[in-house]
Amino acid sequence: MIHTEETTTETVNTLEGLISILEDGKLGYTNAAEHVNDLSIKAEFLDYARERALFIVELQDQINKLGKSTDTSGGGALGALHRTWIDIKSSFTGGDTEAIVNACITGEEAAIEKYKMALDKNELEGTQIAIISKQLNNIQSTLDKIKAKRLS
Repeated sequence: MIHTEETTTETVNTLEGLISILEDGKLGYTNAAEHVNDLSIKAEFLDYARERALFIVELQDQINKLGKSTDTSGGGALGALHRTWIDIKSSFTGGDTEAIVNACITGEEAAIEKYKMALDKNELEGTQIAIISKQLNNIQSTLDKIKAKRLS
């Protein structure tokens, strides 16, 4: 696909939206880790936060390859839609593990939805689609692991 200025802007907006979601998730997991008492769950949440940080770097790298700098202030339409992690932070304050796990599930489900929306748009190129698909699979797998915690 040949990038015009317009499609480049669209692509950057999409990638920034995903970065904003990942920032929320990183913060969400860091907060969750601080509030949960179970040490193994705490360690897992910190792993997920680190994974989100790596995903952010991957997407920022794609924006830089398009010749744009990464502006972390906005996040475009996808970012604006995704305040789920921030809204559920209040459930962390009680230190109730189940509530925290449920909040993480809600955050991840919202992230998956936004990732799918990003992939449905046709402005991404092969490399970007591959990276976003890989990240989506990892987030889906994280969600499955967290849901399994809820059952145990």
